Amino acid sequence: MPRRFLKRYMPHPDTLRRQRSLRFMGHLIANPSLWVLTRRSVANAFSVGLFSAMLPIPFQMAVAAFGAWLCRCNLPLSVGLVWITNPLTMPLIFYGNYRIGSWLMHTTPREAPSRLSTRWIAEQMVDIMPALVVGSIVSAVVLAILGNLVIRLLWRWQVSRSWRQRRWRRRRKSG
Repeated sequence: MPRRFLKRYMPHPDTLRRQRSLRFMGHLIANPSLWVLTRRSVANAFSVGLFSAMLPIPFQMAVAAFGAWLCRCNLPLSVGLVWITNPLTMPLIFYGNYRIGSWLMHTTPREAPSRLSTRWIAEQMVDIMPALVVGSIVSAVVLAILGNLVIRLLWRWQVSRSWRQRRWRRRRKSG
């Protein structure tokens, strides 16, 4: 996997530790095992981050950070992946989760109004919530497993490609 690529875009732990808003997490940020970039730590970070992103709860980043600490995986990747559900994509993703939950629960999903708003969601919350929770959990589990498998396969492919290129260069150099 492109370890150099990931290192280039990851923040340095000292930079985060010096930020006033993150001082309460200093012990967590200082833990070097949460900054390691190995196949296992990156794949598990994708699982934790994608799982947390699909949950319709506040403080998804805190859940991802706690999950990274529990699983001993890469903290910045876990927390960064939560931003898949940013304010622009969140309504679409959660509506999709709701539709999946409705399908799994064999209920008729409510059609979204022409203009989806938080007011409509708040008014329909009692009816929407069971399907949204089921759909979100199923989506979270499926995405976490798929993300983990894809990262492990990509990492393995990249390593084997690197070894082939190295072998080819050595043969060309010696031959």
